[in-house]
Amino acid sequence: MDRWFLLASTLFAAVAGVRGLLVLRHGRKSHWTVWWMIVVMICQLGYLGTRGEMRGACPLRSIAEISIFLAWSLTLFYLLVGPAFRISLLGVFTAPAVALFQGFALLPGKLDPTPAKVLNTNFWGETHSATSVLAYGSLALAAVAGVMFLVLDRQLKEHHLKGGLFRNLPPVRELLVCLERLLWLGMVLLTVGVLAGILMPHHGEDAWKHVFAAIGVWTGYVALMGTKRVRGLTGRRFALGAVLLFVLSLGVFAFV
Repeated sequence: MDRWFLLASTLFAAVAGVRGLLVLRHGRKSHWTVWWMIVVMICQLGYLGTRGEMRGACPLRSIAEISIFLAWSLTLFYLLVGPAFRISLLGVFTAPAVALFQGFALLPGKLDPTPAKVLNTNFWGETHSATSVLAYGSLALAAVAGVMFLVLDRQLKEHHLKGGLFRNLPPVRELLVCLERLLWLGMVLLTVGVLAGILMPHHGEDAWKHVFAAIGVWTGYVALMGTKRVRGLTGRRFALGAVLLFVLSLGVFAFV
């Protein structure tokens, strides 16, 4: 049953992305994207609820489950941030990312159809896993906003001012404000995840790898935000830094 929820949410995310891009080509805004993404969220919650019941814990025990939880987190932050900032186009960029993360989990052999029950769970361990992946959702959406900024910046420099994409992109300043707030939110959640990781029980050196990897990612984002705050960064460098840091930080899942 959990697989059907996952297939449905992936299909709806793909439809939201494709339909949004087609509407965009005609120079119109994709007002239905947010509704498609609400349906995606409902299906994701169905998957997470079913899978969590099978696991007896938060379903974050494999790279595929983490990828799905990340897709849910990305959808959640889009629904919270996109309408609030009136950035409807953010969903057109977010939906393909959600479909990509979940599509990876749907590859043959990635998801165990009969996952084993999780024994001896503890509060700090579950908090570390959940808040860390939630943080990645916020950081992923910040990277999406960064990509949007870079696209807008390129169009401005090349004087492509009449296309449907340019007319529907939000103002540069609005994108940067959205990007910075998402990064701060991601850093707060990641800080909670790192602290919980330090406090949770550790058995052997391998258990610390997750914590050290999270600390490495946290340090990178602190450096980016600190540099912007102290020395200042151009919008392009700030957006590029957010995108590159997120892509590099995905390497943390090699320790799962």
